[in-house]
Amino acid sequence: MSDPYNLAIVGGGPGGYVAAIRARQLGLRVLLIEREALGGICLNWGCIPTKALLHTAELWQSLKHMQSFGLNVGGGSGFDAKRMVARSRAVAARLNDGVEMLMKKNNIEVRFGSARLAGKGEIVIEAKNRNKQKGKQGGKEEVVKAEHILLATGARARELPSVPIDGKVVWGYRDAMVVEDFPKRLLVAGGGAIGLEFASYFAAFGVEVVVVEAAARILFHEDEEIANMLQSEMERRGGVKFLLGETIEGVARKKDGGVVVSLGGGEKVEVDRVLSAVGVVGNVEGLGLEEAGVVFDGDRGVIEVDGLLRTSVRGIYAIGDVAGAPMLAHKASHEGVVCVESIAGEVVEPLVRERIPSCVYTSPQVASVGMSAKAAEGEGCRVRVGRFPLMANGKAIALGEEAGMVKVVFDEASGAFLGASMVGSEVTEMVQGYGIALGLEATE
Repeated sequence: MSDPYNLAIVGGGPGGYVAAIRARQLGLRVLLIEREALGGICLNWGCIPTKALLHTAELWQSLKHMQSFGLNVGGGSGFDAKRMVARSRAVAARLNDGVEMLMKKNNIEVRFGSARLAGKGEIVIEAKNRNKQKGKQGGKEEVVKAEHILLATGARARELPSVPIDGKVVWGYRDAMVVEDFPKRLLVAGGGAIGLEFASYFAAFGVEVVVVEAAARILFHEDEEIANMLQSEMERRGGVKFLLGETIEGVARKKDGGVVVSLGGGEKVEVDRVLSAVGVVGNVEGLGLEEAGVVFDGDRGVIEVDGLLRTSVRGIYAIGDVAGAPMLAHKASHEGVVCVESIAGEVVEPLVRERIPSCVYTSPQVASVGMSAKAAEGEGCRVRVGRFPLMANGKAIALGEEAGMVKVVFDEASGAFLGASMVGSEVTEMVQGYGIALGLEATE
């Protein structure tokens, strides 16, 4: 067994690899352990490749409206789903290579394999074969010692018992990202961010999309007025149909290759494919948490941590998706920096999760930061609400993107800015200004 590392990090996603870089900058000896691919789900199968696909959908939608701008693009226009997918995968591969270069540049030791806690300050690594790591032997176990252990194992798609994913007629999000032959009709199970983004994507290319959501409305964690406006626009632009307050009781495969989906209300919906997008659950299995005495919630896949990301066991930390909501890449990266700086003895401020922006890349987009009016009122605040429709904004009119609204919330007594919610073109880029205002404790 080699000399102990100062820090061993399990998981090489946006939380883990950023934490590793910061740890090296602070002079710590670091080991990063990853079981699949550096960059995690976000870079390889989540945020980045989906945005590549969604941008393609936006371009296609714009192309169909070129004549309204006085542009004649000519006949013969069409799309190639195979090339769209290939570009998306190429973007992910390029960034994965970039993370590997960052690890080498910062002299971070990387091991590929599965890891589990094994006694105080010890981790067992089961090595994994990997094309880019020629000579690595799978199945061999190695024990390493570390003064501090950071768990950044991310999350995976939650699967409903009534909607078992088979990768053929019932897709998970990974399957949906590599579809090269679009179905005529698609049912999306889940009206959250992931489900709605895929609904927007497929609807843009003419797929008849039905979204089934158990809650009474879509985007349950966003402002209701904003969510309702998004729903109306998705119905208008892409013909997306929403079945809200409905549950899926079962999925039956037809002989012709289609699917019959039975809903809780008794209705049956016939489609070609089903996409399960009902949220994610943290990867806590197989880590040896229970044996180590780490307190966690297995149903949600969440490890209990304090403001400095410390678990119930001294010397063990958790960041990112396994440390709880919001399960976002930028939140994981920030937590990684806070955790490592705390370990290194730096003076740090715990992350204020309420100041983390939320972005949904539908068409149109939704973005928010801070509290909604309803949430603020629930905490006893008397609020002042400001609204501005994008149809009254010159830039939006010039771009032909008048659909949408900006909604801001203030405390009536002090004028303190409490939050903002937006729906419209590129609002995911505009939300950063409100994030800064919230951090600066700005007033009306």
